[in-house]
Amino acid sequence: MSRPRLPSLDEFPLRVIDTIRYADTDRQGHVNNAAFATFCETGRVAFLLDPKRPLAPPGTGFVIARLLIDFRAELNWPGRVEIGTRVTAIGRSSVTFAQALFQHGRCAATAESVVVLMDEATRRSRPLPEETVRALGSQCGSAPARCP
Repeated sequence: MSRPRLPSLDEFPLRVIDTIRYADTDRQGHVNNAAFATFCETGRVAFLLDPKRPLAPPGTGFVIARLLIDFRAELNWPGRVEIGTRVTAIGRSSVTFAQALFQHGRCAATAESVVVLMDEATRRSRPLPEETVRALGSQCGSAPARCP
């Protein structure tokens, strides 16, 4: 079975950088797998909570419904991690993101996450407003056909 092609950072319209903390490491001296999920969160939050482009209407918020991470290489301290994020699918109340983590230009992990728009009063999913769908669609980049 062949390994899938690893993405490059330039395939992601949104790119943010986070600092690898000593506390992110484990006994083996590399970044612990739980920190990879935190780095993915950093990318999603930068995308979803950008004050210049609000996506959630008042009284709503995005919650994560699924996170799948494929570990490709180690991340090491000290250093930085570059996080690439793009939209791959837009559903009725959900958004699917593809993400990748890079250190020194090398892809260390790929991830897929699904977030759902939740009504804060009822704690149930709520359809994405049309303006949110348009804003998300503009961030699809070279994503698959599932993205509008």
